[in-house]
Amino acid sequence: MTLDDAHRTDLTRLVFDGTYEQTHADIKEALLDPLFDAREGLTLQEAGRLAYQRSRFLHGKVARPTEAVRAPRRLFALAEWPSLLDVSTFSLLMVHYNLCFGTVLERGGDRPDLRDQVDELDGLESFGPFMATELGYGNNVASLRTEAVYDPADETFVLNTPDALAQKFMSYSGFTDVPKIAVVMARLIADGKDHGVFPFLVRISDENGLCEGVHAAPCPEKPVQGLDNGVTWFDHVRVPRRGLLLGDMGSFADDGTFRPAAGNQRKRFLRAMSRIQPGRLCVSSSAVGAGRASVYIALRFAAQRLTNAPGRPDTPVIEFRSHQAALFPALAKAYAMTFLLNHAKREFLTSPDDIGPDLNNLISVTKALSTWEMTEVVATCRERCGAQGIFSVNRIADYGSLLQGLVTAEGDNQVLLATTAGQLLARRDEGPATPAPDPDGRDVLEPALHAALLGYREDSLRRAARAAMTDGPEGQTYFDAWNGNVNKALAMARTQGVRLALECFRAAAADARTDEVRHALGLLASLYALTEIQRDAGWYLARGALTARQVEEIPARTDDLCARIRPYVPMLIDGFQLSPELLRAPIAADDYVAAFQQVAGAEPAAAGRS
Repeated sequence: MTLDDAHRTDLTRLVFDGTYEQTHADIKEALLDPLFDAREGLTLQEAGRLAYQRSRFLHGKVARPTEAVRAPRRLFALAEWPSLLDVSTFSLLMVHYNLCFGTVLERGGDRPDLRDQVDELDGLESFGPFMATELGYGNNVASLRTEAVYDPADETFVLNTPDALAQKFMSYSGFTDVPKIAVVMARLIADGKDHGVFPFLVRISDENGLCEGVHAAPCPEKPVQGLDNGVTWFDHVRVPRRGLLLGDMGSFADDGTFRPAAGNQRKRFLRAMSRIQPGRLCVSSSAVGAGRASVYIALRFAAQRLTNAPGRPDTPVIEFRSHQAALFPALAKAYAMTFLLNHAKREFLTSPDDIGPDLNNLISVTKALSTWEMTEVVATCRERCGAQGIFSVNRIADYGSLLQGLVTAEGDNQVLLATTAGQLLARRDEGPATPAPDPDGRDVLEPALHAALLGYREDSLRRAARAAMTDGPEGQTYFDAWNGNVNKALAMARTQGVRLALECFRAAAADARTDEVRHALGLLASLYALTEIQRDAGWYLARGALTARQVEEIPARTDDLCARIRPYVPMLIDGFQLSPELLRAPIAADDYVAAFQQVAGAEPAAAGRS
């Protein structure tokens, strides 16, 4: 094994948490098939049809839903790779595998009366939408209005959409000739009582079109993603009683009376929506994969793209500190979010069926921080690639569209982070306040100082927000107290995520098996920390946690870090297990000019014939 091979192996182990060969390699190999070559000139509908074809291909080549749901790392890998070549294929697979089929498997997979539909979904004979969000109820899914009224006379439910606010929104119902069996979240009404929201398995369409009583209209077009998102509503659709995916959330007595399980409606609803948690890790996996691919493409292009420098003609743009100051922190963020996500996945795998408050908060913070950070990374990479970054064939612009959706998917980021912040503020188990670190005589590149600063900011924001809510003016309502401090609470929750990410980054660097990888990751971790500290430098300065001299020197120290990181860049992006052959992005090729000429049909020989 060469030294380069040793570095690549070491980084691959860290990036993929030791699971690359058994979990990721065959998915990457499947994506090399010509079916995933870029297609120019497709309408959005044609692109959507292609996504269904590609999804069927991966289903046949890689894993059936049963296998993926029962092996969550496999599910996360399926979220990570396909979106690099087709963001719509990623969306289809995740909704079918995780949200729809995962719910069916958890709530009724062992029921003999559902075997035919379970097999149909597992074999992808029918696609499985997940219908929760309604036109009038976005993140407030627990208040949705679609009704399933039990009729004991024939043991069926009457599924109905009472008004426009209750129309199901964004689920895949636009291609009415594609067979689909959906999980529909609806209010179970039996014995004249509203028992809360439960999942129902409902056939939406077959090869002949929508089923009786099911109506759908396509949503307006979205950039890049050509999927058949639609608005769906039900007109007194009869659903057999077997369609209720109860699991352990209730039962019917012999006389047809519904008996909900112990607990309140909200607890039962959260159990019914349990696939949202692994779904958030899937969303983060896709986001982080897109972020890594963006920096891979942008840095390979920067190493070839020539420009004039003072006294040095034909200098690669990557040699400019201004270019490094944009792309190297993007590389650091991609690694930081990779290691934070690996940590969240490991924690989830220890108790996937019993997600407590701490794990729930970790997953929410990871989803919010990773998708926001990768949105910034992708935007930076697109910009630094100039006009080439605009073309879909060079991938990065499409990743930008993907990230816009991921910020909202499986829970809007701001809502997730606010919910997490509220739960953190509600805890009363805090000890002594974290003191401000004494900055005198300390180097701003000192890892211990980075950890102390972030820990101090997190604790201070939490205490300040809690005190303001508790000690507000007389007559202050809870909403007024929360609304007056929500932005402080959001900053606190975000800082917690950054602190955790940096801890994971440092741990990964320490776990490296080669000196070069350990040193390079250490430098990159310091760049990530310094970038985050600079973001709130005024806050630290005002509280005496940094001196004016230290704040002023951060830009120069960042420049110096970039110069020290520069020799390690090829090695660092090599650990992502990406390749020009996989991504098919001309500007990532070994000769980007020739690759772009070929794609554009601008090769000299071709030009001479025109």
